[in-house]
Amino acid sequence: MAKTKLYDLSQPFGHNVPLWPYFEDVKIERVHYHAKSGVLSQKITTVMHCSTHADSPAHVIEGAQYTDEIPLEKYYGTGVVVSIPKGKWGVITPKDLEKARPKIEKDDIVIINTGWHKYWGDNTQYFCYSPGLYKEAGEWFVAKGVKAVGVDQQALDHPLATAIGPHGPGPLRPDVNAEYKRETGHDVIKDFPHWEPCHRLLLGNGIMGWENVGGDIDMVTGKRVTIAGFPIRWQKGDGSIVRLVAIVNK
Repeated sequence: MAKTKLYDLSQPFGHNVPLWPYFEDVKIERVHYHAKSGVLSQKITTVMHCSTHADSPAHVIEGAQYTDEIPLEKYYGTGVVVSIPKGKWGVITPKDLEKARPKIEKDDIVIINTGWHKYWGDNTQYFCYSPGLYKEAGEWFVAKGVKAVGVDQQALDHPLATAIGPHGPGPLRPDVNAEYKRETGHDVIKDFPHWEPCHRLLLGNGIMGWENVGGDIDMVTGKRVTIAGFPIRWQKGDGSIVRLVAIVNK
């Protein structure tokens, strides 16, 4: 019988977990504790879009599937963990994806290691300076017919294509937008005119997505593995914190 080894690709969740710039803090309260009741019971108030989590189509598309409506098979299968190193505000392009190894095939789950998971924390670098996917990468994934995509950054889209930039309720960080213009000479809206296009392309075409991937990702980068990252069975859910795992047959 083949031996298997499991690698945790999740970031931690708990008190003072790093949060995307417009979410309320996670609250963890002890309803019972040992000195009081002889048992420990805790109550958690949280958004589901923190730590390592799966977005559901309803998160960004009105009338689309909620978490409980998505088949479990969408969150499990053969995949590749590919290295695509990127620096501050780098864009992951179709060319990067074509060159990635192991080669990305139809029906693959794709986990992208840009190296940005090393900055995970309550800081501007992780959330606002990260590289990311954009419209062209989303179109590539749809054309390729992949099953799911996971990224070791703050979102399925480049931060300047989110509300951190001048989109939706943004800009949440006008100072970051001004810094981009100083460094590049371009307005953010010129280089990133679309609001979360990769989210919409992936989720709108039945491709699931995980954000804030990390943990032992470096230990399985460059490998073809089995990936599992299941959400809770949340009715009308817009997403779910997950325990994302890579399974390697020895």
